[in-house]
Amino acid sequence: MGRIVHFEIHVNDMERAKTFYGEVFGWSFQDWSDYAGMPYFGAVTGNENEHGIDGALMQRQSAPPETHQALNAFACTIGVENYDLTEAKIMENGGKLAMPKFALPGMAWQGYYIDPEGNTFGIHQPDVNAK
Repeated sequence: MGRIVHFEIHVNDMERAKTFYGEVFGWSFQDWSDYAGMPYFGAVTGNENEHGIDGALMQRQSAPPETHQALNAFACTIGVENYDLTEAKIMENGGKLAMPKFALPGMAWQGYYIDPEGNTFGIHQPDVNAK
């Protein structure tokens, strides 16, 4: 026990968030609003045989984070096959750069972005040659 099994991304504009995460990462969504009693869409992030977790987009219940405030939440990092291509999709779909691409030497490329809803997330491309 203790392993993360689900995540929730708080959003103001559900359709905009579904479009962003669907276009950038290929996620699909299932309407679980009746179960949750509010706008709530399960996010299927990949094949259930792959390592990783699924989560949800949920209607934000309070004010969104302010620009440039310190992170006050968990930052989820999403594995990608091509860092630069994914970064381009993020920017084309309304995302913003939070921390530029950097090497985790001998492991991966990492960076952080802000989605159109004001949430911070990371992307991670494994690469043993990263320096």
